[in-house]
Amino acid sequence: MKAFVLAAGFGSRLRPLTNDTPKPLVPVLNVPSICYTLALLKEAGIDTVICNVHYHTELIHRFFSEHNNFGMDIQISEETTILGTGGGLKRCEHMLDNEPFLLINSDIIANFNLKSFFDCHNSSQNQGTLMLFKTPEAKTIGDVGMREGKVWDFRNMRKTGLHSDYIYAGAAVLSPSIFPYLSMGFSSIVDTGFTGLIAHESLGYFRHEGFWQDIGTTQSFWGANITSRKNILNLGKRIRRQTELDPHTISSHAVIHSDATVHESVVGRQCCIDKGASVCHSVLLPGSVIEKNSVIDRAIVFPGGMISVD
Repeated sequence: MKAFVLAAGFGSRLRPLTNDTPKPLVPVLNVPSICYTLALLKEAGIDTVICNVHYHTELIHRFFSEHNNFGMDIQISEETTILGTGGGLKRCEHMLDNEPFLLINSDIIANFNLKSFFDCHNSSQNQGTLMLFKTPEAKTIGDVGMREGKVWDFRNMRKTGLHSDYIYAGAAVLSPSIFPYLSMGFSSIVDTGFTGLIAHESLGYFRHEGFWQDIGTTQSFWGANITSRKNILNLGKRIRRQTELDPHTISSHAVIHSDATVHESVVGRQCCIDKGASVCHSVLLPGSVIEKNSVIDRAIVFPGGMISVD
């Protein structure tokens, strides 16, 4: 089975963190976020990956090259005009060998058991199976309507009146039968492909009962590094085994004055924390400088700026 990794977005909701860095390379616990997805794929035995890119593409090419593609066959689909989740996939139809494939987001961190997910799909007669996750924030994020083992709606957009505490978790096993529903132009896969499968009563689901974290906004990015830190650190062995990268809180390439205080925070490489500074519940991205006697609390700091987190 091949995988298609969605990585072409601008990361608009993460700005200004993504002004100079594409979202797939923004680090969570000092590991570029896309590596959490790649580790899951390698762990499940997937070694061929198609990855669509659009924003700061040269940085993504360079990152993969520097790491020898993590021992995988990573094929880049570079979109000169961004195509969305639907159009980006449609553009690569010819690369997916007319066989079932995994579609997965690059801005999520989770302890998915993809082999169980594949087994669930293969034991069904469905043309697609979505990974779902239960959360009290489902109504805000966008809940999935389900009935009789099938997905029937998203945010009640089909007016079914079906609601749940589950959201689409950013992973799906799909058969090539989805492609006729997709458009070559900019489009959402939910509005086109998923809706097309629903119309033919052929979209199933698999409930993920473990850890799941989105990093698409500054608030959720901060949460991944701070409030979900232990859950992600618990993935450390799995990530390291597949990518040779190790989630960690304090970079060994940071300079922290002996009279500075760092508490429950993440400090990236080439950061500098001066004498008397206090950093608490904060994320310091690579190259950040904390001046003498500064007090930083519940913030994301990056070179040239800072975002306070409520």
